[in-house]
Amino acid sequence: MNWLDTLLQGVLLGGLYALFAAGLSLVFGIMRLVNLAHGDLIVLAAFLILTLVSLLGLNPFLAALIAAPLMFVVGWLLQYHLLKGTLGKDILPPLLVTFGLSIVIQNGLLEGFTADSRRISAGALETASLQFGGVNAGVMPLITFASAVLVIVALNQLIYRTELGRAFRATSDDVVTASLMGIRPNSIFAIATGLAMMIVTVAALYLGMRANFDPTAGPARLIYAFEVVIIGGLGSLWGTLAGGIILGVAQTMGAAINPEWQILAGHIAFLCVLLFRPRGLFPRAVD
Repeated sequence: MNWLDTLLQGVLLGGLYALFAAGLSLVFGIMRLVNLAHGDLIVLAAFLILTLVSLLGLNPFLAALIAAPLMFVVGWLLQYHLLKGTLGKDILPPLLVTFGLSIVIQNGLLEGFTADSRRISAGALETASLQFGGVNAGVMPLITFASAVLVIVALNQLIYRTELGRAFRATSDDVVTASLMGIRPNSIFAIATGLAMMIVTVAALYLGMRANFDPTAGPARLIYAFEVVIIGGLGSLWGTLAGGIILGVAQTMGAAINPEWQILAGHIAFLCVLLFRPRGLFPRAVD
């Protein structure tokens, strides 16, 4: 058994999990909002990309470029017209509303696309690989991991180097004081949710090209995203990448020992972190 190869595959799988979780981490870090529909929104974006590819014959990456601003609008509208009334000290309203949104999305996709599983064709990228010493790495997983790193870097630059990022941090710190300084919290939160949906589109692109998906695939993606965010530390963007890698490595190591243990090993790693470091390995708030 080549443990080095197993480790590499786990790290690369962690890139996909980090993409699943980055948008969730951003929204929680800024608004303290737990979005139970996050996984279903990933699947919704995957079906949107699939539709663009199927109807217009577009390359999946080009389709994702078109889908991203559309998902930004979806996120902006959801936050501004549905979720803004749920924000506050009580965490129950956003949980209930996003749970209902999850059900609506799943049933809407079932009506529109049936329960059949789908996949976005990536052509030669699906089987292309590179060799590093004694291990092989698929080109698609490498691109996925690189995209995850780019997303994390871009988010950090946005939050800590731009005027919008300062508005994010100020609103997250104190909504009332930010309002007195001329910041419009509802608009800031809507923009943050829109950006999270653009990250969701990137995650959906790689989900669709690397695995089959169907209208009910969202909850599993949500579980992975939650585990990654909690392992890495709530609100920590680089922690999100580290959490994805830890979860991915745990799953591939478990699968190497026994194929039936892949998912179980990831859950055990999550529970161990939750038991010994309940705030995560790298706790750091966005604000």
